[in-house]
Amino acid sequence: MTHTVLFELGCEELPPKSLKTLRDALKSEVEKGLTDAGLGFDSIDAYAAPRRLALKINQIEAQQADSQKRFDGPAVQAAYDAEGKPTKALEGFLRGQGITADQVSTFNAGKVEKVCYFKDIKGQSLDALLPNILQTALDNLPIAKRMRSAASRTEFVRPVQWVVLLKDAQIIEATIQDIQASNQTFGHRFHAPEAITLAHANDYLDSLRNAKVIADFEERQAMIDSQVKALADEVGAIAIVPADLRDEVTALVELPVALRASFEARYLAVPQEALITTMQDNQKYFCLVDGHNKLQPYFITVSNIESKDPTQIIEGNEKVVRPRLSDAEFFFLQDQKQPLASRKDKLKNMVFQAQLGTLWEKTERVAKLSVALCQFTGASPLDAEKAAFLSKCDLTSELVGEFPELQGIAGTYYARLEGENDEVADALGEQYLPKFAGDALPQNKTGTTLALADRMVTLVGIFGIGQAPTGSKDPFALRRSAIGILRLIIENELDISLENLVNLALAGYGDVIKDHDKTRADAVAFLEGRYRAKYEDQGVDVDVIQAVQALSPKSPLDFDQRIKAVNHFRTLDEASALAAANKRVANILAKETVTENTVNEATLVESAEKDLYQTLKTLTAEVQPLLNNRNYTEALSKLAALRTPIDAFFDNVMVMADDPALKANRLALLAQLRGLFLSVADISVLQS
Repeated sequence: MTHTVLFELGCEELPPKSLKTLRDALKSEVEKGLTDAGLGFDSIDAYAAPRRLALKINQIEAQQADSQKRFDGPAVQAAYDAEGKPTKALEGFLRGQGITADQVSTFNAGKVEKVCYFKDIKGQSLDALLPNILQTALDNLPIAKRMRSAASRTEFVRPVQWVVLLKDAQIIEATIQDIQASNQTFGHRFHAPEAITLAHANDYLDSLRNAKVIADFEERQAMIDSQVKALADEVGAIAIVPADLRDEVTALVELPVALRASFEARYLAVPQEALITTMQDNQKYFCLVDGHNKLQPYFITVSNIESKDPTQIIEGNEKVVRPRLSDAEFFFLQDQKQPLASRKDKLKNMVFQAQLGTLWEKTERVAKLSVALCQFTGASPLDAEKAAFLSKCDLTSELVGEFPELQGIAGTYYARLEGENDEVADALGEQYLPKFAGDALPQNKTGTTLALADRMVTLVGIFGIGQAPTGSKDPFALRRSAIGILRLIIENELDISLENLVNLALAGYGDVIKDHDKTRADAVAFLEGRYRAKYEDQGVDVDVIQAVQALSPKSPLDFDQRIKAVNHFRTLDEASALAAANKRVANILAKETVTENTVNEATLVESAEKDLYQTLKTLTAEVQPLLNNRNYTEALSKLAALRTPIDAFFDNVMVMADDPALKANRLALLAQLRGLFLSVADISVLQS
């Protein structure tokens, strides 16, 4: 027999940013508890609203199955004397279990036969087990700070007001979080605050819906999505709906009612990023843009009540947002009274890092490196130097002081207002790209140059003073920065080695960094060490990465081209056999000293080794130009033709021949074969 169980924990308003996490964790913990208790069930539906967490457990069994538990006693040899009577050891076991000698059994415990007692255990009922399972689940929720309320000794993220625990239509007797369980829940705080008696566990969603509460998180979110889109469509706009904000707003309302408000068009002269930031972060509004991503003078707020006069709510929100937009406007206008370049004096008083100097000293190094990198990026040295000298000036602006996330973006606006060209102006914002894994890269050459230079100056400087990341400690985010460096080089196809890049950065530090050799070695090793994280994030198998790392390519672009080649090679039918053959060849060569790498054609006697030699000779001529052009994918594809002659060679030729000349010649042939594959990657490490 199965039942439907409803559990609801009613609270004061739960933390909106944690609501989904708490819901999912509660479901997961209860699933675990039921499974551990041996209570079968079909599924669990989890619900969450500002004042409640709830679970509906479908088709759960009425009780545990009966079971049998074995209790082990002494070895049979020690349990009975020579006459077959119980010894002291067995008597002690019998007393401990409360049984007689005729109730014991025996079992084979390896080399020894032991006595035991199989005790029948009757399964406990759902009613008896569930309260403890639920309380344990609540105790295990990921809550950073718990609180007590009133005289209760139990703790939770917010004060608990009521508990519902129903098995079909029956209340399960339980005390959870010091609250006696009942069949009474409560509706919307304002629209329907009175108690609601639930006749059956299946009535939960509908009963609350009638009381103006949408308990299902996804249902509420779908309502918000639909209402927001409809309001945006009415004014021909598109709503900006970040995932985190969408979840937070859903967690703030029991009954979502979206309303569109507006603000004065004059505020659109302010950088829209500042307006969007203040409306999203401080007011939880959804901003509206046109098809060109230009901010429109509207925003959408999601109310928690169905007002008889929505105009009052709209006007109230417009009144609240106006001072915030005015502040942003004031900061923007104040900043324009001072040219961007003149702000460098303040940078001279801002410490970047105690041993590496001020932000202005860093800026000078970034400018020098940016100019040097132009030969690789194709940027204009004049634009790159100008952008570098302006790059940190907006950090001293009022706008960035109020909205730190606008660093770079503010600089772009001010540079444009001062007449700088697009290359320079856009680079000021693009210097921080990519900000995270998968983020967009700079779109212009100057931005690419500045982004690369800024990261390299920081990385080399920090390594130069011996403060490389250790464990989880990475205050300058150098691990993320290093992957950004690799992406900037690879995705822009910049042909520069890591060592050359580090050397160019080191040149800007002079005597500030004492040991250039150690810094160079450490920084290059660190950057090379990030290949694995970068490619694993892209879904590349570890053995593919190791196959390329075995050759230690100097250039990230070269490394990437080899990765792509090996990844493609793995899709070929011949890949597995050739990887195994390369492994066999590598093992043979590791045990033998190959003094001569030139094959003497006259010493080839077996047809299989002659065929392999001729195929190798032909392919080498075809592959070498491809290797010279770094066309590794086509090169490896051509080398796949070696599978048949290699298989025939190992089937028919004895490498370790008694004749020293034959043996040496065959080893030289294998060394040539191995060398040809190693010109791309060590495919012997590939797993089949």
